[in-house]
Amino acid sequence: MNRKTIVAILCFFLVSLLAASAMASGHGHSTDHAKADEKGPAILLVTFGTSIPEAQTAFDNIDAQVKKVFPGVEVRWAYTSYIIRQKLAKEGKTWDSPEVALAKLMDDGYTKVAVQSLHMIPGFEFHDIYVNAKMFERMSGGFDKVFVSYPMLSSDAAMNKVVEILPGAMVPKERTPEDAVVLMGHGTHHTSDAIYSAMMYKFQNADPNIYVGTVEGHPTYDDVKAMLLEKGVKKAYLIPLMSVAGDHARNDLAGDEADSWKSMLTQAGIECVPVMKGLAESDALVDLWIENLQTAMKHLQ
Repeated sequence: MNRKTIVAILCFFLVSLLAASAMASGHGHSTDHAKADEKGPAILLVTFGTSIPEAQTAFDNIDAQVKKVFPGVEVRWAYTSYIIRQKLAKEGKTWDSPEVALAKLMDDGYTKVAVQSLHMIPGFEFHDIYVNAKMFERMSGGFDKVFVSYPMLSSDAAMNKVVEILPGAMVPKERTPEDAVVLMGHGTHHTSDAIYSAMMYKFQNADPNIYVGTVEGHPTYDDVKAMLLEKGVKKAYLIPLMSVAGDHARNDLAGDEADSWKSMLTQAGIECVPVMKGLAESDALVDLWIENLQTAMKHLQ
């Protein structure tokens, strides 16, 4: 158990004790909530974040799609990455952490919030979001209800939909069956890393020339490279299996450095064609997050 998780657990118990004490004293939720409910539930979109201006296009698309499906609903954003938030702050761009964003919504009088994770898998960050968001529901004077909705790849059905949609949405039309498609996910030490191996299995069953690898998990770059060489692949399209084509996509996947996937595969004799688009630039794939959000909003009714 890492230090961050321990701190979150301790905070949870502290907030629970304070809430129990307040209830015992007769101080429950604010009596102003009935009036605040007229605003309706708010939506908080939570992502790791990006400092790459070009990658912001993907988030702009999500924002537009969410507001189209939920007209008139308050929609706010939060970045989980402290480093990204600090980097953007130096550029005069302010982004809240999930905790600060929730505190602001509570202070503005909202009593119900749907928190939508825009991550790919339910790893450490998603679970941190869940634990901390639910604390705001348990504290004295906090939200009446907080519903934290799942990332994109959180069920077998969702994975099947991505396998069905992604090739048509992200792969260039000029790609031939002999050309490989290499999808690069982030990877994690969390057990949810197994989802990437499951995606490799599913993609391979649908199209034997689509491969899934990760930067920090499994399958690894070496796993993918071995499969490409064994099959005698001569050309590969490199696509980030991420919401945005941010730092990992532009450096680890398609960078000019010797240790990027593009450079190493080129050195191995495979022509590489990077596709610098995040999955969130596709309306069809964004719909998968929105489906989860629609479920969350129903739970808040």
